[in-house]
Amino acid sequence: MIEIKTGEKPASADAVVRDCSHCTIRHRAVCSRCQPHELVELEKIKSYKLYQPGETIVWGGEPLDFVGTVVTGAATLSKSLEDGRRQIVGLVLPGDFIGRPGREHAAYDVAAVSEVLVCRFQRKPFEELLARFPNLENRLLEISLDELDAAREWMLVLGRKTARERIASFLANIARRFAALRRQHLGQCIEFDMPLTREAMADFLGLTLETVSRQLSALRRDGLIRIRQNRHVVIPDFMALLVEAGEDSDGGLVS
Repeated sequence: MIEIKTGEKPASADAVVRDCSHCTIRHRAVCSRCQPHELVELEKIKSYKLYQPGETIVWGGEPLDFVGTVVTGAATLSKSLEDGRRQIVGLVLPGDFIGRPGREHAAYDVAAVSEVLVCRFQRKPFEELLARFPNLENRLLEISLDELDAAREWMLVLGRKTARERIASFLANIARRFAALRRQHLGQCIEFDMPLTREAMADFLGLTLETVSRQLSALRRDGLIRIRQNRHVVIPDFMALLVEAGEDSDGGLVS
């Protein structure tokens, strides 16, 4: 883990821009609706930390003295049981928020699956700013409600969908997220690097590794996806993938 103070040059993640107005995930972040004077206050409690693949960002149950937004990379949310079993319960992608104001301890383990850069805010001062800045508080509430909707949707995926539909739903969700970050129309060809290994996908989707590999091969054979260099996914027709996922949502520009 590398800590980067505001204004310093990062050791990696060269896409990061210290000026908030030019941040690549600003339109999705918790600060997206902040006014210039509010950003000045956030700047005072802000720092960056760079985590390497496999490194733990947060341990579940441990005190959490910061909150923040993922700028680049991907991480998993997981829960460990007393007998040592571990279940991935969510993904953290660029624009996602880590931590809960008002909660002193982390609810889940958060682990980097690629190089992850986090824009961090000291938790206590951040909580004080929430009380002063309605724009910040309202955006955080919106993010929390979006996470609740996503969790309910994922219950449907795991409880009612076939293996092929689960894989298609997972890919469609990741594609939708990356399209939103790039402000890309869903009618366009969407490309992204798979954030999880196939083993982790199997864990996340409640499937076996063999089933995940078989269904990915089937989707590729049917022309719904293309896979390059094992991890780079190309979705030529997003709406066709949604049909395979058992969804009928409209396309368009993701807000």
